[in-house]
Amino acid sequence: MNSIKIIKNRSDVGAGTRGSDMGIDAIEIAAINIENQFFNNYQYEDVITTNESVYNKVNNTFARRISSVLKQCQRLSNHVQVNLQEGRFPLVLSGDHSSALGSISGVKAAFPSKKVGVVWIDAHADIHSPYTSPSGNIHGMPLAAALADDNLDFQINEVSRETEDLWERMKNITVPEAKIVANNLVYFGVRDTEKPEDAQIDKLKIKNYKVAEVRFRGLKTCVDEALERLSDCDVIYISFDVDSMDCNMISYGTGTPVPKGFDQFEIIEIIHQFMKSKKVVCIEFVEVNPLLDLKGNKMAEVAFEILEQVALKIEKIILK
Repeated sequence: MNSIKIIKNRSDVGAGTRGSDMGIDAIEIAAINIENQFFNNYQYEDVITTNESVYNKVNNTFARRISSVLKQCQRLSNHVQVNLQEGRFPLVLSGDHSSALGSISGVKAAFPSKKVGVVWIDAHADIHSPYTSPSGNIHGMPLAAALADDNLDFQINEVSRETEDLWERMKNITVPEAKIVANNLVYFGVRDTEKPEDAQIDKLKIKNYKVAEVRFRGLKTCVDEALERLSDCDVIYISFDVDSMDCNMISYGTGTPVPKGFDQFEIIEIIHQFMKSKKVVCIEFVEVNPLLDLKGNKMAEVAFEILEQVALKIEKIILK
């Protein structure tokens, strides 16, 4: 890889609350306010969005706006794939977390014969399907689609044929198969889950490094162990949801804030430690929602602090 490309994906159609589409601009404003030239120093590209689809009254309760989310993931997948194939490191800034399916699909499309590992830094497992989701918000479903596993043992919803067809298309973006296997997925900070997700995590034996464990055993110890779990992976994608951080300590400026999370310094170090493996090929930031921030633009300011440090590390470790 020879350079960083910032991909701006201002989409919030997969969320239950409006506003995460404004998160990227809020992060840019955070940089401008401290006279930081970060966003002038890197090339970027914008992903076309269809956020106006939130006003579409034709909606499926169990997979809200799924046709729009599908299109958005397809678009983002193409951006990620092309940049990787042309030797650039995609640093993705997205609205809601449903976009992660697009990024994972793009990584897999760029490396179809390689095993993809996923590091999911989040307060939520995001492993629901339309069959198990209590909300129908697709930002809680990207990993189920990436794994191509609907967890039907815990089905609570009767899904329409149209939604079934669209969901199958989501699971088959770019390549007609699962993008990852459960052994190649690790969680950091997940602490707000529902019973179907807990059962799926147990069944698939997905490791979750909870905040308390990371602090008790040591951050580097946990990351080293996670890298050993992902040792068969050729490339790694990191997804960072800002709600993995402690909302009381940092900010409530995200769609689903959860207390007792990481601080920004732990997030920076977790990502840095993974990058030392030199397997990381794509990193995504999601779910900054300035409309919900009770501290001005605090969440975006902290996200920018992390973003700048991560970009510096990409240049030092991966692009050198």
